[in-house]
Amino acid sequence: MPDTSPVLTVVPRRTPWTWVGVAGVLVLVAMFVNGLATNPGWEWSTFAAYFASETIVRALGTTIQLTVLGTVTGFALGVVLAAMRLSHNGFLRSVAWTYIWAFRSIPLIVQLLFWFNIAYLYQTISFGLPFGPSFGSVSTNDLFGALGAAVLGLALHQAAYAAEIIRGGILAVDEGQREAAAALGIPRLRQFTKVVLPQAMRSILPNAANEVISLFKGTSIVSVLAIPELFYQVQVIYGRNSRVVPLLLVATVWYIVLTTLLSVGQFYVERHFAKGSSRTLPPTPLQRLRSRLTAYTVRPAGAHSGHGRTRHPETAEVTR
Repeated sequence: MPDTSPVLTVVPRRTPWTWVGVAGVLVLVAMFVNGLATNPGWEWSTFAAYFASETIVRALGTTIQLTVLGTVTGFALGVVLAAMRLSHNGFLRSVAWTYIWAFRSIPLIVQLLFWFNIAYLYQTISFGLPFGPSFGSVSTNDLFGALGAAVLGLALHQAAYAAEIIRGGILAVDEGQREAAAALGIPRLRQFTKVVLPQAMRSILPNAANEVISLFKGTSIVSVLAIPELFYQVQVIYGRNSRVVPLLLVATVWYIVLTTLLSVGQFYVERHFAKGSSRTLPPTPLQRLRSRLTAYTVRPAGAHSGHGRTRHPETAEVTR
């Protein structure tokens, strides 16, 4: 029996405004690139001379050192504070809440200046019994140098935010997961490390990565302590030669490069912890590129035909 149903024509989906937007963005990008290439104010020769200079690279190392020490110490203390906030002990919860409230309320630059000038309040720190004899003491100036004050300030500040990020991730795990683990007789520590933490990491990682990136850029604030990190060293150089724009561009490009590397690392760590939530891991950017190239080079039969009874929901419209 012949098929008398009407023939459907497959036509591409019309998206004229998308192309208008693409054209507008391309024009703006072309204008920006043209300005970079033709405006002499950028002074690319000065940028090239200082970008990988020994002074800048050494300052970059100090910035990375501050970021690593602040992140590791801050998140280690944040784990303790998060555990205290989740404790059934009211005293521990109160202490953790007070710490987080205080260090989130005080601006970071104030904290850094306070720790740098702690010797004004306490010339020595003694070790002994409270209100009793002292077994030893150390000069505060020897204990808190500029770098030590910066690491301490960054770590204590970071810990307050890290604690809330970790606590939020743990609370995001369904209570039934812990109940099921307890019903199976799994010890509490193993419950946390093998059941709760892997699931909580999916909520913790994006916010934690944002905090690490913010801390990396925020290390520029320690320039008030005259620590030769990246931004401070850039300021010193352009204070001598008055080449402000190219030196600021040097710092900007280095911040962009290292922030990009941190973002790439974040993607792969998140991909690792996505194993428990999806049957297949999210594709990497290289895998996405390969699939797109394959889709363009190997088209299914009839892809160029104007007639058919099926359509792709994202790329075509069906008209009678």
